[in-house]
Amino acid sequence: MIKVLIVDDEQIERDGLQAILHKGYPELVIRQAQNGRIAVEMMEEFRPDLVLMDIKMPGMNGLEAVERISADYPETKFVMVTAYDTFEFARQAITLGVKDYLLKPSKASEIIDTVGRVLNQIEAERLLEEERRQQQDKLLKALPLAETDVVTQLLFDHVHEVHLDELVGLLDIQPSNETFVMLVMLPPDSEPLYGAIKTAVRRLGAMWVGALYGRQLPIIVFRDPEKSYRSQAVTLARSILAVAGTGDRSGWFVGIGNAYDSLEQIRQSYQEALIASADLTLPVKYRFYADVPAVQEVQDGEHARQQERQFLDHVRLGEWEEVRRIVMDVIRHCENEGASLLQAQQRALEKLWIVSRVLSEMGMETRTPLFSFQAQDYRQLRAETGLLIDRLRQTYAERQERMAPDTIQRIRQYIMDHSHENISLEMIGKMVDLSPFYISKMFKDQLGVNYIDFLTECRIEKAKKMMLADPDISLKEIAYEVGYHDPNYFSKVFKKMCDVSPTEYRRMLFGKKA
Repeated sequence: MIKVLIVDDEQIERDGLQAILHKGYPELVIRQAQNGRIAVEMMEEFRPDLVLMDIKMPGMNGLEAVERISADYPETKFVMVTAYDTFEFARQAITLGVKDYLLKPSKASEIIDTVGRVLNQIEAERLLEEERRQQQDKLLKALPLAETDVVTQLLFDHVHEVHLDELVGLLDIQPSNETFVMLVMLPPDSEPLYGAIKTAVRRLGAMWVGALYGRQLPIIVFRDPEKSYRSQAVTLARSILAVAGTGDRSGWFVGIGNAYDSLEQIRQSYQEALIASADLTLPVKYRFYADVPAVQEVQDGEHARQQERQFLDHVRLGEWEEVRRIVMDVIRHCENEGASLLQAQQRALEKLWIVSRVLSEMGMETRTPLFSFQAQDYRQLRAETGLLIDRLRQTYAERQERMAPDTIQRIRQYIMDHSHENISLEMIGKMVDLSPFYISKMFKDQLGVNYIDFLTECRIEKAKKMMLADPDISLKEIAYEVGYHDPNYFSKVFKKMCDVSPTEYRRMLFGKKA
């Protein structure tokens, strides 16, 4: 529905124009105004798409009315109607953005043709706006998928800077100098809480919320320059814990990693957050990694913490003899230092809790490791610890056996077939019953390329084939067809992957064909 306002101080002129337009375009909604001032007053309520404006009227003339209306409603189109065929009026009208003009008197066919050209322009702009809105809707739906995938890749692999640039821009995040990771531990069957937590933290600043895997939810937080690191993290942690209410918070915990200057160091912050969340029994349900006492197995605490980060990788890689050696070394160190059995048992248990958290991260639910009794001596403690390690190792082995040998190849084929759609590691994980983080790691280990890079390669290869198959297809259409909702971003990724822009590639392609 297009609305038209006819402005003229002569009733007969208004009625004549309306009759001609109704006959030519019966679907138009037409109203009249007898002078410029009334036209300006009608704009807020009627909001016409097109105004047919007489120039010479008492009080406010047509050009003055156009200037006033254009200032408040710049999308409105104008056709001037005048008996004065003078250059000065035409020049002023063009300056104000008037689309065309009609001379009094005009033939009905001239009126229909002139107005028709402007109506066609209005319809074309509406189609473009609708297309833009649909693409924006698709983008908004795809955004959470992109966000969770980038979190996964950042914490376990790497992400091309073009992907980070896009996400920063789309999420309207102003990157600060520092970022850190908060790892939220949730009670069992906590999927319904995911949305509530995202809503709670979104109000408190810029951050990327990862996928919920098992009972763990990683969040990459961008530092707020107006607050200290600790105050920002504590505020976030309390907001997250408030989702649990005032009742039982067992199973809830927030581990907080250190802040780093670059996103390239974010994996280290994640590992620190994981270590900080090892003991869920602490009365205060959040802890900073900086507050975790390091087991002094070497001369300085930072070296010990570096070993703790390596310990996580041993678990993920299934290097169980290394896991066993490290845990047993903790017990040996306590014994050599003359620590009590209770202290040694607690130290070993902290290590086992970390193993349990990592297995959960990989989609393997385990019972929280607990000693069945208080050991009477170190020999008994080592034996009991070995049994707990064997139980965790068995969980890992059973999951490996259940995973079909062609799982990664099936995932690879699925990505190739559906690369143009809004797919994510989280969605694929549900399809094959594996955690997004585990898929990311296995994909890289078995195929030598990470998930986002492979998805990008599939899309770019499809774009190349489309250029070859149809030389006339627009780059905008190609971008949408291969899965990008922003043609400019598509061009940026294409140039990053191919060292030439899509336009340059097409020129080279046609040159070779010639």
